[in-house]
Amino acid sequence: METRYEESTSVTIKSIIINIILTVIKLLAGFFGNSNAMLADGMHSASDIATSVGVLIGNKISKKPDDSEHNYGHEKAETLVAFVLSLILLFVGAEIGINSFKLLFNLDQVKVPNMLPLIVGIISIFFKEYQYHITIKVANKINSPSLKADAWHHRSDSLSTIGALIGIIGSMLGFKVLDPLAGVLVSLFVIKVGIEILMSSSNELMDYSIEKEEKDKLNKIAMDTEGVCNVKSFKSRRHGAMAYIDLTICVDGKITVFDGHEIAHNVEENIINSSDNIKAVIVHVEPKMDGCKKCNHKTIM
Repeated sequence: METRYEESTSVTIKSIIINIILTVIKLLAGFFGNSNAMLADGMHSASDIATSVGVLIGNKISKKPDDSEHNYGHEKAETLVAFVLSLILLFVGAEIGINSFKLLFNLDQVKVPNMLPLIVGIISIFFKEYQYHITIKVANKINSPSLKADAWHHRSDSLSTIGALIGIIGSMLGFKVLDPLAGVLVSLFVIKVGIEILMSSSNELMDYSIEKEEKDKLNKIAMDTEGVCNVKSFKSRRHGAMAYIDLTICVDGKITVFDGHEIAHNVEENIINSSDNIKAVIVHVEPKMDGCKKCNHKTIM
């Protein structure tokens, strides 16, 4: 069975190989086929190569074990890579948009494309959608933020190619303005995806909490653990693909320290065993208060 790191590396290397081929044929098709939209799309594919290499670097760093300088591990390297990928997307989107916008006011510089970029564009869409699906499947399986960002980069490339094709076809039919206009629309979509990934990765770098549904599930697991009277507090923070959980439980104040420790240990084990994405659980134990309705609503066996 492949490890998390091996699965991510395998799908990323496939993406790099496909992107190198697509970048070369798109740039050649754009140059020899007289299509500014296809040239812009080729530059977008070139950025895919850089982002995929970034994912490989992030994967390699994130799998390193804890050390004296990084007591909580290196998983946030994946989130940092996703953050950098978002900036690359924003830069590429802006570059495509600016160049295409300039051409809108210089239509005399826009040449009518031939069939070459049209054929290459159709082939590109097929491969980019294939890349998106295989990458997002692994990304969701191993909960990798950098791989998810890379998958959406593939999808944005696929959609940008569709936009380029619309411009190419329109220009071939006599509407030259559609070629640079398609480039502007492509840039807006790329920027939108970049902003979404930027916000998501920024939240994780700022110790963003796990989703409410996941929190409620883990909270119930703690409450259902024998000996727990109440979960007084529940905190979580993202750490790359993993998460840390800190919670305070209330137990019968008359039990021994050893029994309290056993209850806390059981809570920790139950939560960790419930998910592959929980790296560690810290459980603080407090005695239940006689006047606390939350602590006394549950009958302890």
